[in-house]
Amino acid sequence: MAIEIINTGSELMIGRVLNTHHQWLCAQLDALGYTVGRQVSVSDEGSAIVGAVRDSLSRSDAVILTGGLGPTSDDLTRGLIAKLLHRRTLIHEPTLKRLQNFFQSRGREVPFHCEVQAQYPEGALIITNDYGTAPGLLIELEQNPFRESGAKALLVMLPGPPNELRPMFRERIIPLLKEKLPNRQKHASITLKTACVGESYIEKEIAPRLEELVLQGLQIGYCARVGEVDLRLSAFGEGAEEIVQIAEKLSRETLGDMIYTERDEKLWDIVVRLLRQRGQTIGTAESCTGGAIAHQLTNVPGASEVFIGSCIAYANEAKTELLGVDPQSLKLHGAVSEKVAEEMAAGLHQRLGVDYALSATGIAGPGGGSEEKPVGTVFIGLATPEGTQTRKLFYPYDRETFKLSVVQFALDWLRRTLNGIS
Repeated sequence: MAIEIINTGSELMIGRVLNTHHQWLCAQLDALGYTVGRQVSVSDEGSAIVGAVRDSLSRSDAVILTGGLGPTSDDLTRGLIAKLLHRRTLIHEPTLKRLQNFFQSRGREVPFHCEVQAQYPEGALIITNDYGTAPGLLIELEQNPFRESGAKALLVMLPGPPNELRPMFRERIIPLLKEKLPNRQKHASITLKTACVGESYIEKEIAPRLEELVLQGLQIGYCARVGEVDLRLSAFGEGAEEIVQIAEKLSRETLGDMIYTERDEKLWDIVVRLLRQRGQTIGTAESCTGGAIAHQLTNVPGASEVFIGSCIAYANEAKTELLGVDPQSLKLHGAVSEKVAEEMAAGLHQRLGVDYALSATGIAGPGGGSEEKPVGTVFIGLATPEGTQTRKLFYPYDRETFKLSVVQFALDWLRRTLNGIS
């Protein structure tokens, strides 16, 4: 099944907004066994949208169109699609009533342009939006006028905001795709997530062991991000499930505890879950990361059960007064040192009474480095009930990448510790 995605929005074209739909929608569709043949972004200009839709419908079984369903003057999708398909634009009275109730229940005046969001091309299925005001739309083209074969096609229109699009897609669109565009090709896949190891290393270790399975139809994909690499194993057709199962077994044997999950979760999700299961607590003492470790931990639902607190001790005075770092340690070794990282972690561990304390002190750059301690140098400390350890690492990247690299290593180190992995 060939699917194409069109993301509309001038904000995407001028770099004001990151197109997060690209990765997320492709991942969702791939998990269902659908193939995304193309994904494009276009401005909120009528001819650009119409041209992209016409082009995609000429070769695809389904087209997913995001954005342009709001109430403002640049939200043109409904009318443009109606005109392209030579259909009337109608008012969906239940949607209009729902929108009116939405504003009235919040004590707000109903906007004069509210009616726009209740408009739809004749024959479209209205997809309720429980997360915003703009409903989605689905049009079944039993005879696709833009494809030479005339084969059936689906045109799906979804609102642009991710907090609306994602739950709508999971709850409404996936069941509709399965019903109206069933994927009869057998498909199996799994993604194994690894932490703190490079993409080239993963490939060097994995490729020889999976070579025979590749000849049988196994597809191997590598997706590298800061501090982690996803290993994707997939196959299509008869025997796909067995091929992927064998590949997974061999990959786990090869990579071992470098794999931290096969689910849609991050290191911080796992750390919080492990701490909750053990009834233990965590705190962070951060300098160069500026609270980034604490930020990721507290993004996890349920973190309040395990996360006690954090100290962002950027200046030396804060390190001594808040964490009990010995001034002599700072004088003799410097703020960026093994000794100071150790005392930061141990100090927070004692002051908060937590089971585990992570610390980070380093040189994020671009200035401040030396020959002995160049930009990118960082020391991470981990205080546990058994004592305190430190690690020296080197991440010569921009500040944002440096911080995320430190976060990834620190939380993976804690993950390993909680799992009894040295």
